[in-house]
Amino acid sequence: MRSQPRIIVAVSGFSSNVGKTTLMCELLRRLPGWEAIKLTRGHYRSCGRDPAGCCVSDLLRNEPVIRSGREANYQAGKDTGYFWDAGASNVHWVIVKDEQVETGIKEALARVKSVGVLIEGNSFLDYVRPNLAVMCARSEGGKVKPSARRALRRSDFVYLSSPGADAALARKQFEEWRSSLTVDLDLNNLPLFTRDDLPWFISFISQPALASPLHPAVALQR
Repeated sequence: MRSQPRIIVAVSGFSSNVGKTTLMCELLRRLPGWEAIKLTRGHYRSCGRDPAGCCVSDLLRNEPVIRSGREANYQAGKDTGYFWDAGASNVHWVIVKDEQVETGIKEALARVKSVGVLIEGNSFLDYVRPNLAVMCARSEGGKVKPSARRALRRSDFVYLSSPGADAALARKQFEEWRSSLTVDLDLNNLPLFTRDDLPWFISFISQPALASPLHPAVALQR
């Protein structure tokens, strides 16, 4: 039995509301049979944060909480519900405190039975090397969280979310935003792609070499 799926694709983001869930759903519709993992880091309400902004505080335990299967985590209007509606064969919701991320994500990966899995989140990239890692950003840029800056160093592509803008305009907006930064954002010449490029990206994910034990990203896991 495999200890983890053959293909792991990470979907991270500069911050909230940059199109991570939308991209996850677009990919799940085009990758039949794939599973999805949603990583949520929470804090106890005693941490002083607004309870409305830490909605999983009541679910935190001394060990990672992993809710797998439709009955355990389907809720209309929530990310896990969107993943099911997009065609995921299974969804695993990982609820953890900061120090539980590594254990939680590895336990969730061990539950995956499909050939491939999409994982939404930033912090797990400190512990798991995926076959491909995508960083989501609005075409007009915006705030970049510290966890996103770390994830960016491990990313292979940048996906530009651009409601109302075509691919050419999205790229132009992003480059203008980047050139306006007072401190350069190290993108390491990462390729940019948009929704128009999804057919190409799916074919890239589907290439046999990506799932090979000799693929550089996979070799790093050994």
